[in-house]
Amino acid sequence: MAKAKTTRRKKKKKMTGKLRIGDDWNAITIIALSQTNPLKAVAEFVENSIDAQAHNVTIVRGREGGQPYLRIADDGDGIMRDDQGVPDFKFVATHICDSIKKRLKAEGAEGIQGEFGIGLMSFWIVGEELSISSAGVDGKMYEMRMAKGNPSYRVLQRRTLFPERGTELKIKPLLPGIRQLSGEKIQWFLASELRDRIRNSGVQIRVIDRQARKEYKVEPRQFTGRLLHQLPEAKCGHGDIYLELYLAEPETGNRVGLYRAGTRILENVLDFEAFQHTPWNTGYLQGIVDAPFLHLTPGTRSAIICDDTFVDLCRSLEPVEEVLSGIIAAQKKAEEEQASKRILRSVQRALREALLNLPAEEYDWFDIHADMQGGRVSKKRKKPSAPALLIGKEEALGSEQADDEPQKKFFDYAGPLHSVRISPASCVVSVGKSKSLRALPRDRSHRLVEKDLTFLWRILEGGGRFENGEGEIAAFMAASDPELCRVGVTVRQKDIVCTAEAIITVTDTLIPEPRQPAGPRQGLPGYTFKYEPGKLWRSQYSEEQNVIVINSGHRDFVFSSRKKALKLRYICRLFAKELVFKNFRGYPPDQLLERMIELLLYTEENLK
Repeated sequence: MAKAKTTRRKKKKKMTGKLRIGDDWNAITIIALSQTNPLKAVAEFVENSIDAQAHNVTIVRGREGGQPYLRIADDGDGIMRDDQGVPDFKFVATHICDSIKKRLKAEGAEGIQGEFGIGLMSFWIVGEELSISSAGVDGKMYEMRMAKGNPSYRVLQRRTLFPERGTELKIKPLLPGIRQLSGEKIQWFLASELRDRIRNSGVQIRVIDRQARKEYKVEPRQFTGRLLHQLPEAKCGHGDIYLELYLAEPETGNRVGLYRAGTRILENVLDFEAFQHTPWNTGYLQGIVDAPFLHLTPGTRSAIICDDTFVDLCRSLEPVEEVLSGIIAAQKKAEEEQASKRILRSVQRALREALLNLPAEEYDWFDIHADMQGGRVSKKRKKPSAPALLIGKEEALGSEQADDEPQKKFFDYAGPLHSVRISPASCVVSVGKSKSLRALPRDRSHRLVEKDLTFLWRILEGGGRFENGEGEIAAFMAASDPELCRVGVTVRQKDIVCTAEAIITVTDTLIPEPRQPAGPRQGLPGYTFKYEPGKLWRSQYSEEQNVIVINSGHRDFVFSSRKKALKLRYICRLFAKELVFKNFRGYPPDQLLERMIELLLYTEENLK
C-alpha cells in the first residue's frame, strides 16, 4: 500500500514543470511577423531614436540600384557599447525579448517607451534586409546586417571618412506591397502616433521622399474645436491619467485616441466595448486619453491587455464622462436653438416673398403689406404681444433688425440690377375697374434697387390699358369684358435689362365670401416645439402669442429631422397650413386646400 502511494506521488511530480520554447527560431519568426502595420514598425524605429535622446531624426524614402529603400538616421547616443567601446550588436541580436530598456525602467529611467526587445525584428514586414550602423569610441563605424527569414547575423566594420554620431537604420528592398508607402503618409502617421513624444522630447523629424521629390516636417497633430478645461481630475491607484479633449462639430471622423506615455495605442477608444457609450460615441469629441500604466500586447503594441489596470482606467473616467455628457447635451441644445433660428428666418423670408406675389386684399392676416417697402420690412418696429421661440434679439416676431441709425450701413446699399418682380404676380379685378401693380427691382442679394431705372409696362395678352405705364407703380384699367390678361414690365438700368410678367383675371362679378374678423393683425409668427408623441396633431396656432406650436413627438417630425432640408420644408408646410386656416377661417375645406396649395407654391419657390 505504501509503495502504491509513493508511485502515485512520483507520477504527480512528473506532471509539473516550467514552460519553455521548443523551437527558438519558430518563436522568433512568430514574433517578427506579429506586427501587422508597417507604419507602426516605422514608428517603433523612430521611438528607438527618441529613447536614445536624439534631437534630429531623418527618414529617407528613395531608390538605390533599382531597389526601393527606407533609411532612418538620428543623432542620438547610438547603440549600447561593450567594454571595449564597440557597439554591442551581439547583445542586440542574441537578447530578443530581453530589452535593456526594461532594466533601465526598473532602475528609474524615465521617457523610455520600449520594453519588449522585439521592435527591431518588425523590419520583416517592411523589407527583406536590415542594416544598422553606429560609431564606437575608437572613431570607427560598425554595422550589423540581418535578412528576413535568416537566423544568422553579421557584424562588420564600415569604411567612412568621418564617423557620424547616432544610429542609421536602412531597410532594402522594401516589400512589394508597401513600395508605394509615401512620405506624406509617414508624416501623417507619425504626427498622430508619436504626438506627445515629439512634443515632450522636442525632437525634430523630417521625412524626405526622394521618389516624390518632396520633404515633410513632422509636426505633432493639432486638434480642432474648443479645448475643454476644468474637467474632473482622473486618478486611479496605478497612476495619473492625462486628458486632452476638444469639443468639435459632430462628425463621424472625430475620434479620441488611447495613448500610453505619449505613444498612441489605439486611434479610437470606441474599438473597446467599454467605451461604446455616451460621451465617446457622440462624434463631438477629439483628443487623447493617456494612461502610462496600461499593459500593451507585446506583439503588435497596438492593443492593450484588459486587466485590472484597464478596469481602473474605466472606473476613474466615470466622473469625467458625466461632465462631458452634460457639456455635449448643452452643445446639442444650443445647436438646435441656432438651427431653429435659421429655419425661422428661412420660412419667414420665403413667406414674405410669397406675399409679394399674392393679392394683398386676400392675404391680410398680418401688417406685412403695410410694413413692407419693396419686399423689405419697414424700420418701424412693432412690439410683440408675446415672445416667439428662441429667435434671439434679431427677430422677435419675424421682422428684420431695426435700424435707428440715420446713416445707412455699407451693406444696405443695393448693387446692380439683377431681377425684377411684379407685385402681385396674380390678382382678380372686376370689369372696368383698376388695379395697382408695382415693379420690384432687386440686386443679386435681393436688395431693392432704386437708382438709374426706367420702367415700361405693356399688355402682353388680352385687353385693358395702363395708366402711368413708365413708372414704378402702374394702374391697370380692366376692359369691359371678362378675360384673362397677361401683363409685363421691362426695367432697364444702363445696359442691364430685366423683365417680369403677371396674370390678371378680369371677371364680371366678385362675390365676397364669408370672412370672420381676424382680430388684431400681427407680424409673421414664430414657432416653438411641444413634445407629445402618439398624438395626431402636427401643429397648432396660438393667436395670443402669435406662435405656431409644432409637435416634435409626431412621427412626421421625427422622420423629417433626418435631413435639414426635409425638416425645413416640413416646418414651412406647417406654417402654410396654420396661416391659411387662420386667414380663411370659415371657407369650405376644398377652398382651404386650394389656398394652401397656392401659398405653398409661391413660398417653396423662395425657400432656402
